Amino acid sequence: YDSGQDGYIDLMELKLMMEKLGAPQTHLGLKNMIKEVDEDFDGKLSFREFLLIFHKAAAGELEEDSGLLTLAKLSEIDVSIEGVKGAKNFFEAKVQALSSASKFEAEIKAEQDERKREEEERKNRRAAFRELKSAFTQ
Repeated sequence: YDSGQDGYIDLMELKLMMEKLGAPQTHLGLKNMIKEVDEDFDGKLSFREFLLIFHKAAAGELEEDSGLLTLAKLSEIDVSIEGVKGAKNFFEAKVQALSSASKFEAEIKAEQDERKREEEERKNRRAAFRELKSAFTQ
């Protein structure tokens, strides 16, 4: 979910994550989620702070109506109930879902790049035509 690839999850990345998990939050709710585990008060989640969510959830230290508790529950799997194979299937399904979303995003990006390339070709053809036209009009 670190789309900025800066090693942190900021407000917008957290928003996207919660939407993809099926538990969208308000802007204020997202800010409160970050604030609840933001140890260095930088307004974003580091990997350590992200793991702190699950530590606090396991210790019962998160508010019942907290978006972080929702996040922890949505990402939680009990290996004693599911077994190792069930946990493996759970995480493989998560990876598959994420990769299919990434494929869709990659397709959109490829289409946008193709449009940009076609527009650049049109500009180059127009410029070449104008140059050729100017040779005949002189």
